[in-house]
Amino acid sequence: MKDRFGREINYIRISVTDRCNLRCRYCMPAEGIQTAGRDQVLDFDEIVRVASLCGELGMTSVRLTGGEPLVRKDIALLVKRLKELPSVQRLTMTTNGLLFEKTAGSLSEAGLDGVNISLDTLDRDKYTQMTGTDGLFDVLKAAGKAWELGMKVKINTVMIDGFNDGEAADMALMAADRNIDVRFIEMMPLGRGKLYTGPSCEKIMEILIRRLGTPERCFGDSGEDSGPARYFRFPGMKGRIGFISAVSRSFCKECNKMRLTASGRLKPCLQYGDGEDLRDLLRAGAGDMEIKELIKKAVLAKPRCHRFGEADVDGAEKDLMAQIGG
Repeated sequence: MKDRFGREINYIRISVTDRCNLRCRYCMPAEGIQTAGRDQVLDFDEIVRVASLCGELGMTSVRLTGGEPLVRKDIALLVKRLKELPSVQRLTMTTNGLLFEKTAGSLSEAGLDGVNISLDTLDRDKYTQMTGTDGLFDVLKAAGKAWELGMKVKINTVMIDGFNDGEAADMALMAADRNIDVRFIEMMPLGRGKLYTGPSCEKIMEILIRRLGTPERCFGDSGEDSGPARYFRFPGMKGRIGFISAVSRSFCKECNKMRLTASGRLKPCLQYGDGEDLRDLLRAGAGDMEIKELIKKAVLAKPRCHRFGEADVDGAEKDLMAQIGG
């Protein structure tokens, strides 16, 4: 499956809910958002059908997101059903980790291959300020549990100027003794992210080199890093350090993904508000070929690149990350 610029589209991120149990300051207002009604959100049958059709078109890597996917009831059942699809080669999840430890066993048994855990600080007070919840230790236990179960663990970290940007080396050291990835993601000017600034990945690399030494460029051995991150291994560390430079070093020419929102909009690009409504088509009784044609149309609408950093971009996404699928 290729878009009009020749990029192979083999990855789909599926948001299962726009609800979240945190109020991270750069993602969601403290009072929350107007969430979609139950009848507006795709049910499991609809999600599995879309994933199956996308898989037949070549999207063989699936990531479940939210909001917070673990607030969705019976999420392990969805994981099991998706993992049973012959087209799904790799199934992972992005989570804030608060509810992970008590569901980890069922998710592992269902076949979840890996988990990305969002964690921006190792300071308990800062975590509470950042998220509105005193949950740091629950998140740390979640990372350990996932690692013990043999899942691929990735810690996703966003640095904010003047808040947690002094913790870069401490965050990186989470990969010192375990084969996990710690990935630094640049603050993106989307939604409430426009209210904050953060250091570039290049600046973070300079900080890490001063503290940890000179790293070697490295790659995954099973295709798990076929995405936007560039990976490095610092001296003596078992895990990898990744950099996702969405703003300072555009990776659009390697973009391989589509996004399905919880309400069924298939988005070609994170920055723009366009997309194709699959929910209405599914519920109107459309056949597989008709749905596949709409999926192809969305893929062919992928823009060449985003335009982060530019003001007043035509057609920019107005929804928050929780509504898009983080």
